[in-house]
Amino acid sequence: MKRSDDRILTTHVGSLIRPGPLQDFLRLKQAGKPFDQAAYAKCLRESVADVVRQQAEVGLDVISDGEFGKSISWSQYVLERLSGFERRPIGRDDRNPFTRGVDRERFAAFYAELDAREGVATTVEAVCTGPIAYTGQAELKRDIDNFKAALADVRVEEAFLPVAAPASVIPDRRNEYYKTDEELIRAIGAAMRTEYRMIVDAGFLLQLDDARAAVTYDRMVPPASFADYRKWLALQVDVLNEAIAGLPVDRIRYHVCWGSWPGPHTTDVPLKDIVDLILRMKVGAFVIEGANPRHEHEWRVWEGAKLPEGAVLIPGVISHATNVVEHPELVAERIVRLARLVGRENIIAGTDCGFAQGPFHRRVHPSVMWAKLSSLVEGARLASAALWR
Repeated sequence: MKRSDDRILTTHVGSLIRPGPLQDFLRLKQAGKPFDQAAYAKCLRESVADVVRQQAEVGLDVISDGEFGKSISWSQYVLERLSGFERRPIGRDDRNPFTRGVDRERFAAFYAELDAREGVATTVEAVCTGPIAYTGQAELKRDIDNFKAALADVRVEEAFLPVAAPASVIPDRRNEYYKTDEELIRAIGAAMRTEYRMIVDAGFLLQLDDARAAVTYDRMVPPASFADYRKWLALQVDVLNEAIAGLPVDRIRYHVCWGSWPGPHTTDVPLKDIVDLILRMKVGAFVIEGANPRHEHEWRVWEGAKLPEGAVLIPGVISHATNVVEHPELVAERIVRLARLVGRENIIAGTDCGFAQGPFHRRVHPSVMWAKLSSLVEGARLASAALWR
């Protein structure tokens, strides 16, 4: 994994807004309607090439394929790559994952408006009904091949593929097969190891996306206690470390955020209360949300928390959840204050989260997304001038 040896490098969390022609194919695919498979493959290949070129042109150093190969969301895509699950209509409202959480209870009227505007409620759930095994090798190889072909035409420092960490794999699943939920999550981790190894073996950085690591606190506490949540999170750390055991640590990034939705987030678990568990992940970089007004103050956590030896911090210095484009001088300020705590060579500037959590769900306008990424690059340039003068 590259380090910021003579300037601050830039990256992002991975998911980018899909172009209209690609969305047209994905709507047909999700609806179970017939479509031209060859035309879809061509459109996907060309869309990945375009988004790779755009990332390089804006000046990003470490880039992704935009997650364009995933036809469902960042976490539910795994339904198409694992055996053992089936989808069923949700029979009761209390099973709908979008109706749970303390933040939702506190701001019920706000969330009613948000749900009506964004249409995020779901009518189906995933149920584990059999043994879990990885079956997505062909689909993942297609994404790897498309990304490699696109990278051949640009010059960047490195490339990564983002995929779900075990805790975030189909996170609102129900278990009807395994004896315990712990047995289920360990089976998921064992199966996902195939995906993780394929990405590393292909020469890419592996990014493990894990919004549920932090978000689960809002879903659990209360009625569960904070100690119950800590115990749950510790298990997720163990499962993830087992899933990546033997893979090169310096080829793995771990991303944790507090969920991408534009809500109040008043019940987010503080970073200071879980950073010790996060830093137990056997990875080479920690990609942590830090630009939104609920979490920006948490840069001070790094006054006491220490990165593992050799690890890199990739703080969010650009928010994905507002159309306001951050000024490059603010971006530089965010970078510099962290660099002075953890070392300039240990910082890569990033974003809080992806700009699109699924094929049809975006947080900002596409033109704003590229303006934000441009501001990220310019802010890193200003920070570099201050840190290496």
